[in-house]
Amino acid sequence: MQWHSCPFPTRTFTGKFARSTGVGLALIAGIFIASTFAARGENPVPEEPLPSSADYTSAQTDLVPPPPTPTNPFGTLDLKNLTIGGENVSNVSSAEPRRFHYSLRLTVRGVYDDNIFITNTNRISDYYFAIEPMITVGFGDIEGRGGNYIRLDYLPSIILFVDHSNEDAISNLIHLEGRYQFSRLTLTLSQDVDILDGANLNSTLDTTGLLANVDVSTPTRLNLFVTRLRANYDLTGKVFLIGEFDASIYDYPDFISSEIISGGVYINYIWTPKVTVGIGGTAGYDFVDSPNPDQTFEQVNVRLSYQATGKLNLYASAGVEFRQFDGNRSERTSPTFELGAMYRPFDGTTITLSAGTPILNSGFFPAQDFQATNVVLRIQQRLLQRIYLGLAAGYENSDYFATSTGVNATRNDDYYFVEPSIDVLITRFLSAGVYYLHRRDDSSIAFFSFYDNQVGVRATVRF
Repeated sequence: MQWHSCPFPTRTFTGKFARSTGVGLALIAGIFIASTFAARGENPVPEEPLPSSADYTSAQTDLVPPPPTPTNPFGTLDLKNLTIGGENVSNVSSAEPRRFHYSLRLTVRGVYDDNIFITNTNRISDYYFAIEPMITVGFGDIEGRGGNYIRLDYLPSIILFVDHSNEDAISNLIHLEGRYQFSRLTLTLSQDVDILDGANLNSTLDTTGLLANVDVSTPTRLNLFVTRLRANYDLTGKVFLIGEFDASIYDYPDFISSEIISGGVYINYIWTPKVTVGIGGTAGYDFVDSPNPDQTFEQVNVRLSYQATGKLNLYASAGVEFRQFDGNRSERTSPTFELGAMYRPFDGTTITLSAGTPILNSGFFPAQDFQATNVVLRIQQRLLQRIYLGLAAGYENSDYFATSTGVNATRNDDYYFVEPSIDVLITRFLSAGVYYLHRRDDSSIAFFSFYDNQVGVRATVRF
């Protein structure tokens, strides 16, 4: 195979902002301003004042929602079950669940980054400014998510470098979700569209760079589309079925793209008012760009959800996956695991934990996948009603394996990040804060190793 002669292509950094600055900025400004005027006269989201970073939380799709389907090729250091710099509002009911609601927010960050290209050698530092407006519109119970609702979040992220303006970039993050309940059947649907430009894998929850594109390990374009549908059907007072459909598209204009489609059925039993157990299976198909082989997979999983009190929610799933590959590569068997937990021991204190072991296609190496074993911890403490202390930390091991015979897959990465932060609520509509981010990747192939430090200040205005 030709790619063996050059396993580590030279990284190129080209100007991307010039191609889309005028049209992109005009489109973003138009959408944001039009939405603002359209929302006037309606009910604003009754939102508790929060610090500078976003407060988006995932939809309540099950009794205790599992971690969402991986929405980035790095794995599942996906913090959509966590809150960054704010209270989780998923347990708060909307004051008027039948009315139209909106929320407008503008965050501006100033950041020093000592390795903007996340490279192992020739480290380059720079300052950049991030301009991040966000609009949320919805109808129904968009906060509590206990009733019927539909909700749309849109967050463009504009990055402007001081010394390397040719690396300026615009990313667009869109999240749509909804829920509708019949007498016995409840349907929930979420759709993410992330148009990413750079080295980070941002989401509507966090744009500070916790998630780096470690697999590709270079600034690049990635168009990411993730669909998640759940159908919950009550058979009896204690037994219910959950049907699942997931579709993910990882579109790399310059690297290897892939599509994953899967569906599953699980039967669940409410053992006690606090404990629910379930068992079932998932099957799917993985389409990968040529010359990579397509793949099929099946999973058998046992699930457990536990709601001890209003202070603790826990979800866990464990099982085994069987994966087949087109061609003459033998079947691969591997364990699967997911964990999501939220603990509120005291008023103003939130501790969240998530973990998982997904298998994803490499966007960089032909004929290789990797299994990402990860854990993310988030601790937040509110002091004096106006000061928010935060700590986010995560680890992921990416273990690469061949999907075709004759391919030698030797890469193994250990990625870490830690981000302490402090935010102060100045007024109900204005907050400001500072954070420090350290992230590091130790790879068995030195070309992909890097370490990066960022110091950022941020301010958020809410309308």
